[in-house]
Amino acid sequence: MTGSEQRTAAGMITALLQPWHAAVNDPVTAQQGVLQHLLQIYAQTDYGVQHGAAQVRTIEDYRRAFPIATYEDYKPLIQRVMSGEVRLLLTEDPVGWAITRGTAKGESKFIPMTPTDLRMRVSAGRAMLNYVVSSGRYDLFEGVNLNLNFPSVVGTVRVGEREVEYGYSSGIYTKYVSAHTPIRSVPSQEEIDALGGGKTTRDWEARFELAYEKCKNENVTLVGGVAPTAILFARYLRRAHGVYPKDLWKTQIMTLGSVPGINTRYQPALTALYGPVAIREIYGTTEGMFGQQRDECRAWVPNYDLFFFEVQTRSGVKMLHEMRSGEMGSLIVSTPILARYKIGDLILALRPPYFRCIGRERWWTPLRYFWDELMSLNMGWL
Repeated sequence: MTGSEQRTAAGMITALLQPWHAAVNDPVTAQQGVLQHLLQIYAQTDYGVQHGAAQVRTIEDYRRAFPIATYEDYKPLIQRVMSGEVRLLLTEDPVGWAITRGTAKGESKFIPMTPTDLRMRVSAGRAMLNYVVSSGRYDLFEGVNLNLNFPSVVGTVRVGEREVEYGYSSGIYTKYVSAHTPIRSVPSQEEIDALGGGKTTRDWEARFELAYEKCKNENVTLVGGVAPTAILFARYLRRAHGVYPKDLWKTQIMTLGSVPGINTRYQPALTALYGPVAIREIYGTTEGMFGQQRDECRAWVPNYDLFFFEVQTRSGVKMLHEMRSGEMGSLIVSTPILARYKIGDLILALRPPYFRCIGRERWWTPLRYFWDELMSLNMGWL
C-alpha cells in the first residue's frame, strides 16, 4: 500500500470510527440520541405501541413504560414472530435466526437477525480498524482473516406450519456482511456451511481441516471468532499436521469474543500458539455486538452510539456510564429488536470508559473472576 493509499485509508477509517469515539467521550448525549432513535423503531411495532413508545420523551418515561424483560419474558413473543407475526417485534423481515445456549436451563434461545441488526454488527470491526490506525499496520489488509466462525445454518425448527432455519450469530454475520468488510475471510462462510451443522468432535475437525487447507498458503494477518475455538484449532494443527499457527503465519491481531478472561486467563495460551499477536476483545452476544477493545487497555469500550445501556446494581437501575469504578451489575440492553432486555451478564466497571463482562449472572461469578485474576496475577490491572 503506497503512502497516498494509506492516507486515503486512514481518512476513511477515522470517519468510520468517529461516531464511536464521540459517543465514548460524551455518553450522556449519545445515549439520549440512541433512545430517541430506538423509540421511533419501537413505535412501528405492536409491542412498542402496546407500551406507548410514541409518547415516551425521557429516560424516566422509558423506564416507566417499558418493563425490564428476560428471554423467558420475550420467548412467547419471539415464537409468534417465528410463526409469521413479524410486526409484533420487528419492522423488517428477519434474514436469519440465531441460536445460543445461554439460558439457565440449557435451552436454546432463538433471536431474529434483521438487515439493520447485521449492519450494526459491523461495529465489531472497530477493534481491528482502531488497531490499524493506531499502529499504522495497513499491511493487515493485504492478508486474510482466518475464519473459525460457527455455521450460519445448523438445523431447522418447526413453528406452526413453518420450518425455520437457524444457526449461530457469528456465522450469519459473516455470511451476510463479509462482502462489505475490508479484509477477505477464508474459508468462506458458504464453505463452512457446506460441511453441515454438526457439533461433534469429528464435525469440528472437518471445519479445522478446511481452514488449514484453505489458509496454509495464505498470509493470515487476522484471526477472528471465539477464543476457545481458536485454541482448539491451534491444538488440532499440532496434532494433525505437526505445526502451530505461529509456524505458518505472522498474524498481527486476534479479535476474539464469547468468554470472559480473553486478555488474562486465555492470553498466555493464545500468544504461545499464535505468536506475539495483539489481542483485542469483542463483547458480543447472540443479541448484538455491544462493545470492543479500543487500545492496549485490556477491557472493552461500549458502543454507546448504537445501543442503549442500563445496568441493575445493588443501588438500583442506572445507566451503564453512571457506574463507579469497581461496581458490578446485571446488563440491560435496548436494541432495535429487544427493549430493556436483561441479557444475564454481570458487568464490572473499571476506569471509565472500560468495562469487563465477568460471566453469567450467578452468585459464584464474582468469586470465580477474582480467583482467576489472582491466579493469573492480573488483579484487575488494565
